[in-house]
Amino acid sequence: MKRTPLYAAHQALGARFVDFGGWEMPVQYTGIIAEHEAVRRRAGLFDVSHMGEIELRGPRALAAAQALTVNDVDRLHDGQAQYSLLCRPGGGVVDDIMVHRLSNERFLLCVNAANIDKDFAWIREHRNGAEAINRSDEFAQLALQGPRATEILAAISTLPLPQIPPFEFRDGLIAGRQALVAHTGYTGEDGWEIYCAPDAARPLWDALLQAGAAFGIQPAGLGARDTLRLERALPLYGHELTDDITPLEAGLGWVVRFKKGDFIGRDVLVRQRAAGVERQLVGMVLTEPGIARQGYSIVHGDDPVGRVTSGTKSPTLGKAIGLGYVASVWKEVGTKLGIDIRGRFVGAEVVPLPFYRRQI
Repeated sequence: MKRTPLYAAHQALGARFVDFGGWEMPVQYTGIIAEHEAVRRRAGLFDVSHMGEIELRGPRALAAAQALTVNDVDRLHDGQAQYSLLCRPGGGVVDDIMVHRLSNERFLLCVNAANIDKDFAWIREHRNGAEAINRSDEFAQLALQGPRATEILAAISTLPLPQIPPFEFRDGLIAGRQALVAHTGYTGEDGWEIYCAPDAARPLWDALLQAGAAFGIQPAGLGARDTLRLERALPLYGHELTDDITPLEAGLGWVVRFKKGDFIGRDVLVRQRAAGVERQLVGMVLTEPGIARQGYSIVHGDDPVGRVTSGTKSPTLGKAIGLGYVASVWKEVGTKLGIDIRGRFVGAEVVPLPFYRRQI
């Protein structure tokens, strides 16, 4: 398995490791609930160096980014980031990504770790005359998330952090190391994602933990990252998003900018928007004891009507929650459903998403 530049740091902190997309990653340190609560109440620090970075470069970079992604890249100014999707001609999702506009001729795409090779091959195939460069080995990435994240980062940064709006990024020094600092995250809390050279990862990791000690910072693993994103109903590729699921089915129609012009998958998505989708991603709260796991059948009465994509016991809400796809007739809030947990049918109710919303 691959390891990030911070593997030794995780070992020193007593992390438990798992195989995640071919990477040996920390799933937890002190415990998933404690790490989850640290992010919600104070701050947590994640190693996300397994994520991939692909750059589109040259005079055709903007045109390539527009054709490849469903969002409107032309709306970005230099130093701005955007959540988007790569789609296939049939409308299914290749990957969900973050697009960073470095300049009119340079766009940095952050892609999911398990999809780096697949995404790079897809982008090269449809680059529309732009240069495509897989820069994943040039970057490590840290995610500092939580209500105290800005204070912690400000203690060791030269950047004017309060002046950087959400979904914008800047180059600057963090603990004396050059980094690209983005006001983005995947937890439902305020926070920052820090892109740096691999040899800068350990000094920055140590500096952030030291600066955050007075604020109650904790290193956090993939376990807490999953419970945090699930409470906020943020999709995880391979669960809520796949090559066979479209953005409209996933409730991500707000990302698709039909008016921008042509892009891969547009024709199918236009037809789907007009006709309506046959299945829809919904949020559910279990009304009886149990945990909804990926792949469990969702039923209405005795009839299967869908499948669970993600589920957990929400540390913040104290309830078992889940995401899943159901036939659209069963998508309305308040619909009573059931989850088949190894032959035991557990009650569930469709609820509004997200499950958790940060109080600003």
